[in-house]
Amino acid sequence: MNTYTFGFEKLSVWQKSRIYAAGIYKVTQDFPKSEMYGLTSQLRRSAISVSSNLAEGTARKTSKDQAHFTTVAYSSLMESVNQLILSFDLEYLDNATYQNLRAQAVEISRMLTALKKAQIRS
Repeated sequence: MNTYTFGFEKLSVWQKSRIYAAGIYKVTQDFPKSEMYGLTSQLRRSAISVSSNLAEGTARKTSKDQAHFTTVAYSSLMESVNQLILSFDLEYLDNATYQNLRAQAVEISRMLTALKKAQIRS
């Protein structure tokens, strides 16, 4: 087994966004089949985009470029929150699941904001 760890894997916000995306994948398994190419796909893609953009940003050389990818990650998170709200409105999610995912998104959004501030200061 390879023990090398990439820089992005050490970021707490990446770790939390990975857990968030996995949670989204799990709950969308129960969405109606008619949503497979609609809301299910959109929600999954926006959720996974958060951790993916954080990973891509760590490969950038300048703090400005890194901050750009953190901004894109934040935007993807907001897109997923919008889709969670719609999923709840359509009764695809129960209140407990919705509140749990939303709480995760709030925590990740705060962490992304702090990361971007640190990147801009660098």
